Amino acid sequence: MGMQTHRRKMMTFRESQRSSKVKLGVSIASCVLLILGALAVGAYFLAERLIAEKYFFCRSSVGFVPWEVTCDGRADCRYGEDEANCVSNVTSNATFPVRLVSDSLVLQVYSAGSGWRYVCAENWRWQHTRRTCRQLGFTESPRSSQVPVDRLPAHLPKTFSGVQAKASSHAAGAPAGVGPKKSCSSGSVIALSCSDCGPAVGEDRIVGGSDSFIEEWPWQASLQWRGQHRCGGSLVSLRWVVTAAHCFTSRTREVDHWRVVLGRTQMGSSGGVSVDRIIIHSSYKPTSNDYDIALMQLSQPVKTTDSVYPVCLPPHFLPLKTGEPLVVTGWGLLREQGELASVLQKATVPLVDERTCTQPSVYGTSISPRMLCAGYMKGGVDSCQGDSGGPLVYLTSHWQLVGVVSWGIGCARDNQPGVYTNVSTVLEWIHTLIQNA
Repeated sequence: MGMQTHRRKMMTFRESQRSSKVKLGVSIASCVLLILGALAVGAYFLAERLIAEKYFFCRSSVGFVPWEVTCDGRADCRYGEDEANCVSNVTSNATFPVRLVSDSLVLQVYSAGSGWRYVCAENWRWQHTRRTCRQLGFTESPRSSQVPVDRLPAHLPKTFSGVQAKASSHAAGAPAGVGPKKSCSSGSVIALSCSDCGPAVGEDRIVGGSDSFIEEWPWQASLQWRGQHRCGGSLVSLRWVVTAAHCFTSRTREVDHWRVVLGRTQMGSSGGVSVDRIIIHSSYKPTSNDYDIALMQLSQPVKTTDSVYPVCLPPHFLPLKTGEPLVVTGWGLLREQGELASVLQKATVPLVDERTCTQPSVYGTSISPRMLCAGYMKGGVDSCQGDSGGPLVYLTSHWQLVGVVSWGIGCARDNQPGVYTNVSTVLEWIHTLIQNA
């Protein structure tokens, strides 16, 4: 039997015509789907850019309200979503009962009847160190040391407390087990280091600044509203960032749209940590910039790395002298009315004494006790828009957050230094909020 061969059947004209029509239909359908997809994508971005820029979406009632009416204390969405997760104003009138003073970080405790007192070293144990540091809001690396009484600051009264035999005998407000004492038999008092913070990696375009690396300033944060950099901030513990109250206007008071980006030298919007709470000082006055301070509580603790690390909060009565070199960092404008920096900038600015800063030719009565000035009176180097809320730090054995970028007239102008919130004047507010969280 001969071998059979199977030839492919040649397509007839009608079959060819039918196939062409099918292909044409598929092509048209594909084009329509592509066009519809492009229109959908375009509509989405149009909604994001135009609608979401001006209106808050009420999910439950499927409607929109202007951003200006969100977080105003009145529910404009039917089910109140526009007031559900907003920036809060908090104050604290009570004296926080624990503080560290001077550059030696000497411990003082407070009671209503006895005022502020140093804590004698005798009978002090590690559990007291851990408990007191936890009271200050820190849970990592608590350590204590002893400072001779004759090395205490001369301008503070030398009154003492000590660890008592019975915890029930402690003065009201002071840490448990600590009560008044006439003198220290050991001749020494307790100093505390409650957290590993402020590693001194680097020293000194913020206007007149220079490029830097995040590893030098690992506490530097970019605070971003809907993916756009709005302000700077400073990581002060694994879950808390200090920034400026003026970063949160009526339009940006919705907490859910904020993210905190850490560990970046180059400005970018990817990643970041979501935020649980934003708290501004209830005494903040937008018209005068007084009490320009805010705290952001992150939704989860961050992990420390070479590029993510907290800065130290300063002690009370840190001895800063006129002309002391301070460092300001951020991604703000490189010049007045210029463009934002893409790379983290740093600049060294000297502390300006209060007498100079309150002169009528400078800022006059606009400077409150909650503010400090830093910069060159001849201009040339300064923080600028976009640096708001960022850190002003001072180096001792480690970097300490002494200021928060607040305001100024223009950027780097003659006789117009930068004005910063003086962190040491709001320490009790910070510690109270962190402890009570």
